[in-house]
Amino acid sequence: MTTLQQDALALFDAAVARANPATALRRALQSTSAEPLGAGGQHYILAIGKAAVPMMREMLRHVPEPCQALVITNPENATEVPGARVLAGSHPVPDQASADAGAAVIDFLSQTTAQDRVTVLVSGGGSALMVAPASGLTLADKAAVGEALLASGLEINDMNLVRQQLSELKGGWLLRHAAPAPVRAYILSDVIGDDLRAIASGPTVSALGDRAAARKILQQAGIWDGLPAAVRSHLTAAPIVTRLPEAQNTLIGSNRHSLAAMMETAATLGWQPQLVSDHLIGDVAEAVEEILQAVKAAPADQPLALIFGGETTVRLEGNGRGGRNQELALRMALRGAAELSGDWLFLSGGTDGRDGPTDAAGGIVTPTTWAAIAKAGKDPAALLANNDSYAALKAAEALMVCGGTGTNVADVQVFLRRSH
Repeated sequence: MTTLQQDALALFDAAVARANPATALRRALQSTSAEPLGAGGQHYILAIGKAAVPMMREMLRHVPEPCQALVITNPENATEVPGARVLAGSHPVPDQASADAGAAVIDFLSQTTAQDRVTVLVSGGGSALMVAPASGLTLADKAAVGEALLASGLEINDMNLVRQQLSELKGGWLLRHAAPAPVRAYILSDVIGDDLRAIASGPTVSALGDRAAARKILQQAGIWDGLPAAVRSHLTAAPIVTRLPEAQNTLIGSNRHSLAAMMETAATLGWQPQLVSDHLIGDVAEAVEEILQAVKAAPADQPLALIFGGETTVRLEGNGRGGRNQELALRMALRGAAELSGDWLFLSGGTDGRDGPTDAAGGIVTPTTWAAIAKAGKDPAALLANNDSYAALKAAEALMVCGGTGTNVADVQVFLRRSH
């Protein structure tokens, strides 16, 4: 491992550590006070998302009995939590396990009364891990929409707006199932800009938009006509208008916090870091242009440590395996080899440790990565065209595999280059 690789991984580790869900929740609990139970009431704690297990473990240390607890997380992070029931859904495309989890949440909350208190611990990934199709829709309908959204290249907020309009739990509908019990939520953000309505599709806050807005998004993306008839009928029907119960929502961690940790760590390693963007979004091809512009604008005779954060998207044209971070890294390997000089390295990784439907968190590429893919007997251009970034990076030993981190605050990127 080169010094550049060591430093880049140290920055990634710092980003993940700052997003430690237990630490973030503990800090938030020290500055908030729980509403006392009513006569004969009990605590209901629901943890949703990729960081659900550590958040639940921490919360149970602070909540007295009597207490009921339910965890909904992804299979990689699902472990036993004493005092809580743990269920695993599916991510990024929901399946029957996600539907079972959604039904369990509704059943769990149906037991509450005005004397009880509900605490909801929200982290990224909850949108797919817990699904409850709106009336008239099936799990197959929801899955079809989910696959279409992931292949569309739409930004995450647009995807979440659509998902909310097809759900019994998203966009604040969870609060209706918890009523009349008051709800307090602690939220770890994986959404750029930290709009609480978008994190896990906003189960405890108002929706991002209405059915008309969802229709417009789907039509403009060119995927409306290919959706199931039941979905199109649901989004065309007049919406149900009911008052949304209120909740107390507290943000406890985000991508911006992790970028700050990367800056601090880079400085301790002797770099002079620059935070270029905390809003690296949109298609990966456009993101590469933004990164290259920043690199080319920087002085060539000085060490360079450029830091980015965000959540890009990929427009699927093929049937390969990979994720947005791997494809971003692969595209950077292509462009960087042709346009950049010097000894440089680029890392792009998901802070949850999993990029798309793979076991990799992302990729780490250098000036030699593109050629190394070809040397391994693969056609890197063909693999990129087929969205097969996983196979391409694996051939060059450029995958970043770290396992599930137990947290999720979107993606981080770092570009390092020694002076030349």
